Order: sequence, then C-alpha cells, then structure tokens
Amino acid sequence: MEQNVILKKAVFNPKLKTYIFIVILFYLVVSVIGLVIVPFWLLGLGQWLSGKFFNTLKCELSEKNLYFSKGLIVHIEKTIPLENIQDLSFLGGPILRSFGLTFIKVETAGGGGASHSNMMSIPGIHDAEEFKNLILSQREMVMKKKSGGAAVNSNQENVLLSEIRNELVQIKEILRENKK
Repeated sequence: MEQNVILKKAVFNPKLKTYIFIVILFYLVVSVIGLVIVPFWLLGLGQWLSGKFFNTLKCELSEKNLYFSKGLIVHIEKTIPLENIQDLSFLGGPILRSFGLTFIKVETAGGGGASHSNMMSIPGIHDAEEFKNLILSQREMVMKKKSGGAAVNSNQENVLLSEIRNELVQIKEILRENKK
C-alpha cells in the first residue's frame, strides 16, 4: 500500500471562533425560536460551542489529496484528489475582512447538478494565500506526473496502431492477390 505523505497541515486563525460566535448569534436573533436561546448563548454557551467547533477543524495537504474535516453534531470529512480540483478562490465579505479572515473555496470536477457536492469551503486558514499556492503547485506536480505517464502510454498506443495498420495493409494486399 502506498503511503500518502502530508506536506502541510493548515493552521486556523483563532479569530474564526469569534466569527462563528457572531454568525450564529445573528441567526439566533433573526429566528423566532432562537430568541429563547440568545441569553444562554451570550452567557457562555456560544463561546464554548464555538471553541469546540474550532477544535474540530482539520485540513491537510498531502502529495495527492486535500483532506478537510469539521463538525460537532454532523461531522463532515472530505478527501479531494488534487487532480480533481478545478478552481481555488477566496471568499470574503465585509464581516470576514473585518476579522482578517478568508474562506478558500475549492471547486472539483464532477458532482454536477444543484447539489453543490463539487464545492467545499475551508474557513479561516492562517496564511490562506500561501496555503492556496501550495495546493496549486502540488496539483501541478501531480498533473505533470499523470501527463508524463500518459505520454508514455500514448507512444505505446501509436506503435501498436502502426503495427495494426501494417497488418491491415498486408491483409488487404493478400485479398487483392487472391481476387486476381
């Protein structure tokens, strides 16, 4: 079995905890049912849950994959082969920028439809630009290795096709001679 070496583990910005706290507080205030929970949220529940969620975040870049996991109640783990990554972009509105945070949005091949199963957002990575560039450079290396192998296969296929063509030409000549 081939070992997949981890090249970089992402470090998450601690300000992400405060961002999570405020975003959930906003949704609690906006919802009618959430208004009941707001006092508990402000008296410590929010800080505790935001910290717990922050501690579940994990993102690793290996030689061939990007791994991301998060979640308290619903735990999500995704492993994306680097060759499937189509686009990496930054997502950040005014609130995120005020905290000095960005989300890295990863779009992959396939997944189609409106399910958005081909997209993933990684929140609040410290030095997100550096991490994004590292993902892109590692993806490029994987793609070069893959296309290098394809070039060898392509040459082998061309040789095989030439041999088949030569055989067909010989068969054609034999059939012509037999018709005479």
